[in-house]
Amino acid sequence: MESRRGPLKSAVPSNVVSPVRRCSRTACGRPAVATLTYVYADSTAVLGPLATYAEPHCYDLCAEHGERLTAPRGWEVVRLTDGSAPAHPTGDDLEALANAVREAAQPRERAAEAGGKGRGADPVEVGRRGHLRVLRSPDQ
Repeated sequence: MESRRGPLKSAVPSNVVSPVRRCSRTACGRPAVATLTYVYADSTAVLGPLATYAEPHCYDLCAEHGERLTAPRGWEVVRLTDGSAPAHPTGDDLEALANAVREAAQPRERAAEAGGKGRGADPVEVGRRGHLRVLRSPDQ
């Protein structure tokens, strides 16, 4: 049965509704970047990457609210990363990289002298797959 007034019109103009999901926190209009889920049986709050679609019992959070998230006393907060964000290198990582660059820059003869071994002590390459090498010890 058709209405005499015609099709129903939305009370909210369509240009106001945004397809971007917003932070669930009150009075925060920033875009959501993470989804918070509570696992009550384990007393755990899980903060992970933004879910594919909005779930009724999950909360979408912006970056600021995701970073400031705390859980009730006795609860654990688990923060999952999606791997798209670059990991920040540690001091050990940077030192290992610097040592590798220094070692690669040394001429082969000087590197053998610095190690106190002759050239014959170098391992023998027996195979290669991509950037990995299979080495056999020279005494085998």
